[in-house]
Amino acid sequence: MAPSAKELGKKIIGYPEHIVPVVTIKDWVSQFNKDPIQQAINYVVGLFPIIGWISRYNLGWLTGDVIAGLTVGIVLVPQGMSYAQIATLPVQYGLYSSFVGVLIYCFFATSKDVSIGPVAVMSLTVSQIIAHVDDAHPGKWESPEIATTVAFICGFIVLGIGLLRLGWLVEFIPAPAVSGFMTGSAINIAAGQVPGLMGITGFNTRAATYLVIIDTLKGLPITTRDAAFGLTGLFALYAIRILCDLFSKRYPRRARVFFFISVFRNAFVIVILTIASWLYTRHRGGTKGKFPIKILGTVPAGLQHVGQPTIDPELVSALAGELPVATIILLLEHIAISKSFGRINNYKINPNQELIAIGVTNTIGSCFGAYPATGSFSRSALKSKSGVRTPAAGILSAIVVIVALYGLTPAFFWIPNAGLSAVIIHAVADLVASPQQVYSYWRVSPLEFLIWAAAVLVTVFSTIEIGVYVSVCVSLALLLIRVAHPRGYFLGKATIRIDAPGSKNQRDIFVPLVRDGITNPDIKVMPPAPGVIVYRFEESYLYPNSSIVNSVLVDYVKANMRRGKDMSNVKLSDRPWNDPGPRQADAAYEQERNASLPDIHAVVLDFSTVSHIDTTATQALIDTRNEIERWADHPVEFYFASILSPWIRRALVAGGFGVGTSSSRAPHEIAAVVPYRDGLGDRQLSDLRQNVREQNDDSDIEKRFSTSAQGKNSVTSFEIGTGYAPLLPVDTPFFHLDLESAVRAAESGLEFRT
Repeated sequence: MAPSAKELGKKIIGYPEHIVPVVTIKDWVSQFNKDPIQQAINYVVGLFPIIGWISRYNLGWLTGDVIAGLTVGIVLVPQGMSYAQIATLPVQYGLYSSFVGVLIYCFFATSKDVSIGPVAVMSLTVSQIIAHVDDAHPGKWESPEIATTVAFICGFIVLGIGLLRLGWLVEFIPAPAVSGFMTGSAINIAAGQVPGLMGITGFNTRAATYLVIIDTLKGLPITTRDAAFGLTGLFALYAIRILCDLFSKRYPRRARVFFFISVFRNAFVIVILTIASWLYTRHRGGTKGKFPIKILGTVPAGLQHVGQPTIDPELVSALAGELPVATIILLLEHIAISKSFGRINNYKINPNQELIAIGVTNTIGSCFGAYPATGSFSRSALKSKSGVRTPAAGILSAIVVIVALYGLTPAFFWIPNAGLSAVIIHAVADLVASPQQVYSYWRVSPLEFLIWAAAVLVTVFSTIEIGVYVSVCVSLALLLIRVAHPRGYFLGKATIRIDAPGSKNQRDIFVPLVRDGITNPDIKVMPPAPGVIVYRFEESYLYPNSSIVNSVLVDYVKANMRRGKDMSNVKLSDRPWNDPGPRQADAAYEQERNASLPDIHAVVLDFSTVSHIDTTATQALIDTRNEIERWADHPVEFYFASILSPWIRRALVAGGFGVGTSSSRAPHEIAAVVPYRDGLGDRQLSDLRQNVREQNDDSDIEKRFSTSAQGKNSVTSFEIGTGYAPLLPVDTPFFHLDLESAVRAAESGLEFRT
């Protein structure tokens, strides 16, 4: 009879005749399809975390938020203006970014501590983007228009990443890489601000750091009167900070007072320098308005650029190449800060929601003329120490900024530029990694210390853009190398006992046959029974490392196991081209050596650290089995221990592993079933189990189990009859729950074979 179309199709695709139940795509889809309507509602509600806590807002929270919000706002005003100078923008744009950042973020935040606004590294990046566009298209676009476009595009990109729940991409960049380019950027920024602090001009302060330092040293003889304001301000900032720390330790009861004195040092120093600048320059401006020191000059009051942003497609094309680094800095710095304060203050942030928050903040900020804003470490630390209770503190900070924009701009006219440079240098100094932190990188992972050092050096000697790319690329390269070159060990047994008086408890554990730097090298390790090898993976089994694992296993077998076919007497013409065989003089020795080696019977693979396996790795495992069996000249059994995922089981079954008839004579592993099977209560099932134990010995239970494996529904009947069931499906006898049972099964099969 001709086969049906269905049978023919199965034959064409190689559909197995004996079906082993495995996990299916339907099982995977079902976990996402339980209640799609509720999931959609939860997704939309999750976009506004404020809904979860605003209804519980109380007076106690309000007190902490008012103090923290006002404190951050007072610090934010001088910092925002200072950072705008780094970005080569008028100072009011720093205030625009400050206002929108702290106001919008609180509605979308999952962190109560993070303060959004202008930051040093992002400001430096914006200045470099502006310079890049202006060099390519001189005078075509104003600096604020370029900065606003960057805010809109980067904000939209980050918003999309958050909405698509792709925040896990940030995890590919490790902490040393982030610290490295942050340290390099801080050095870059500080070096660029020193000329402004000293009043030195005549060279590009945004060139490579080492060039700026050299030019600054050359310009020291032409230092101007600005240095009197800049150096005094910088000295005062550090003096107040150090003295407040000392007095807080000496007078702990007044620690709170000294804390707020230290917090307000930026505003205090700027106010004093502004008064001094006004007293010194108000009668020295002349008819042309040229003052003896550099001051801010006129700062427009209010929000002057509210409206729909103008996004020029040609401008977007001109800065497209600079957008990746700006986006990376925007999201990376913020996520690192929010996670850090979440750990410190014992709450969990949602990275995807945080990306949505800064995405919305920057997208809306472009409607106010703001340039890119992200999380600030110094202001976030200040906010946390001030006792903030909820993200609503940002509203108070926004009020402070808007009051400054509408009421204090006439006073801003007299602020000396050197004073703002002092504020910047003082702020970015905290971004430099401490010696203790750098040494911890070396202690934990010398390779990651090298990543940190490379990021710092590249940023200092080139640009922040190249520093970011180098740190990211080197980190990803290290990750790929670790995946592609995993460690693995061949294992042996060691017998241990509990070191307690009168204790006789002993058990076998499996440890590497060679020294691994962890276990005591004096411990006696016994290899498995002759003919059995045990190998432990230490990485997921994927296509980058599959060929290496294949080589390790095959080479070990060829070096330590007997070759099934004696090749010493095979003629040269009958040999494979890549197997010259032993020399004539060594033939007898090789034959004797081969005969002394054990005949391989089983390979036990410990999958306890394998979380994924792919098609290439499965095929490599098939090739490994084929090569080993060709060497042994007979079938070799493969046992698997501690399979972590049903998808790994599915892949192995598809590769022909786990199924078939095992030569093992080890007892099957069984365990008690769920207490409420077939309506049996706890007490009834307990009585049933006791009766089974009294009426049946272990051999009888094993017999009933073996008999049950003959039918499809027999396992269920076994459960009902005895209260016990197999831990793993009986149709995959080569899969075992732990390594000990897998090795026991392999060795018992060897005993039966011999």
